[in-house]
Amino acid sequence: MSLKNKLNRLKPHIKSETEKTDPVNIIQETEAVKRKADPEIPFLDVWEKEHVFPFYFDGQYCLVREVVYPLDHKHGHYQFRDLLKAISLWNQEQTKHPLSASGHRAGDLVFFDTETTGLGGGAGNTIFLLGHASVSEDSVKLIQHILPSPGAEIALYQSFLQKVDYTTLVTYNGKAFDWPQVKTRHTLVRDHVPKLPSFGHFDLFHASRRMWKHKLERMKLSIVEQEVLGLERKDDIPGFLAPMIYFDFLERKNPEGLLGVIRHNETDILSLLTLYTHLSFQLLGYDGYQTAQETYEVGRWFSYLGESEKAKQAFTGLMDEDNAQGISAKHALAFEHKKQKKWQDALPLWKESAEKGSLMQRREACIELAKHFEHRERNFEMALRYCRLAEEQISERKLATKKDMLFKQELEKRIQRISRKAFPGQAQNSSN
Repeated sequence: MSLKNKLNRLKPHIKSETEKTDPVNIIQETEAVKRKADPEIPFLDVWEKEHVFPFYFDGQYCLVREVVYPLDHKHGHYQFRDLLKAISLWNQEQTKHPLSASGHRAGDLVFFDTETTGLGGGAGNTIFLLGHASVSEDSVKLIQHILPSPGAEIALYQSFLQKVDYTTLVTYNGKAFDWPQVKTRHTLVRDHVPKLPSFGHFDLFHASRRMWKHKLERMKLSIVEQEVLGLERKDDIPGFLAPMIYFDFLERKNPEGLLGVIRHNETDILSLLTLYTHLSFQLLGYDGYQTAQETYEVGRWFSYLGESEKAKQAFTGLMDEDNAQGISAKHALAFEHKKQKKWQDALPLWKESAEKGSLMQRREACIELAKHFEHRERNFEMALRYCRLAEEQISERKLATKKDMLFKQELEKRIQRISRKAFPGQAQNSSN
């Protein structure tokens, strides 16, 4: 066979090899392999009806649900647009507070909640649902990342971290539970996904406990929703059933039950928006339906933070209340005046709480009055009078605690010291 004939016979093979090395062909073949490698998703048609779609990454997939709400959507007592008002108020007030959004836009806040396979900590507790919502000028977007199997956490955290861009997280007990769990699980996949960002944190559980522990025995979010936010859940799946429902989903792949857990998580997240709005309005004096006790708790919180002017503003608003809240407010206001050494403003308030306050308030007021008359006015007779009044109040109940015993001991020392000043050279006994 001639060389020419041999070359003609090789042409088809040469052409075939050239096609294989062509960049366009390589891309097409790669895409075909990738499509073939994507795992088949059971009940995908059911998921898609619920706005749930797959997210593929590194040979794995998770499921992502996106829902958009208009700002006029009402959740409890508030529309979502009221959150924009709350953020605006914080920026106008410039008040120092752990929940202050001063310096933030509404879109900087990410309302976040998880669902897990258990309530304990540690690496054995898996997060199977990461949910978050953020607010824009015209809508609220809620996104949920769902773990379809235990081996898909890389895809789960990749989808979560690339879709969340936040500076401040808003949770309900998230500091103690949700975010530590996220950090624990992220550690297991950190070589494959982006780093966890740093952020500020508003934990509304602690805020709710401070504001409403006087009226709520338990601080579950569903109870706060019903008793404070005007929201009652219907056909809701209790949170404690979520792990069992998820394990059933892993076995059967049917999303019917898990969709109920997803809706439960959605309600939790939307309630965080409403709760943050309500707390902000309460703290900034914008809630026209605020009770006297709530106003008092606001004042106490600002006092604890050292925001004396804001505390005085809250307490002063209760001065006309002829009830326990009114007396408590006057008693607390006296201590705010004390911080600023406005003794003449504090004295009449302490005198009233020494007469009408609770046992603890009467004790405290008597001691403050005794201190004042001993050290500032050097009126030892009046100082002893208020010490004796405090002594009478000790007998009103049994000394049940160590604090009570210490109070009695300190009072006896005070009486002896004032007596020596009032009657120098004479021995005095506190029982006389």
